[in-house]
Amino acid sequence: MSQTIDTSAGSVAQDMPAPRVPAESVPEAVAAAPEPAPTGDPGTIGLPAFLAGAVALALVLVGFVPATAAAASIPIIMTATSVGLLIATVWAARLGQNAVAAVFGAFAGFWLSYAALVLGLGHNWFGITADDAARSQELFLIAWLVVFALLTIGGLRLPAIYPVLFALVVVVIVLVLVGTAGPSTAALKTAGYVLFVIIAMGAYLFVNSMSTATGGRALPLGPPLLK
Repeated sequence: MSQTIDTSAGSVAQDMPAPRVPAESVPEAVAAAPEPAPTGDPGTIGLPAFLAGAVALALVLVGFVPATAAAASIPIIMTATSVGLLIATVWAARLGQNAVAAVFGAFAGFWLSYAALVLGLGHNWFGITADDAARSQELFLIAWLVVFALLTIGGLRLPAIYPVLFALVVVVIVLVLVGTAGPSTAALKTAGYVLFVIIAMGAYLFVNSMSTATGGRALPLGPPLLK
């Protein structure tokens, strides 16, 4: 061991090994990297599923098929639309997109219960007589009218296209309710035409989802109505 003394500076420099530090007191140099957050857009599945059912229902409402074939839209609604929206709901929840999950979940519930209503009334699954069928449909429509009215209010902080779309859904439900209670064929056809407007908006949203999913730019969706 060598030692050098500098008397002019009053300091001592020593070639000595550094003190050893116990291994257990040394912190980890590199922390475990967290898992990357999952990514994706549930709209790439939910929107086309919604569009298929909406187009089928709109065609029924405007009289594309005879009144005796009013259940013609059910095969699409009960399978492609309902399943696709359920997948989109679970996917959005997995991503932590609570508002998106709420929207897709509400639409999934509507389409599934609509299919159950039409099939149940047509096959007498629920023991509802023909005289009470209209009232049962009105009950169904009122219940979902409340849900979509609340969804419209709750969606005011979303880009403008969303609360406008939800509000139009409310208009469709009101028109179908009027057409059922009347009964009024004109109200039902008007509901179908309004539904086609909703379909156009949904198609725009689907194009936006596909554009961003393939590396393109996002389409303008409008500023939130409430900040």
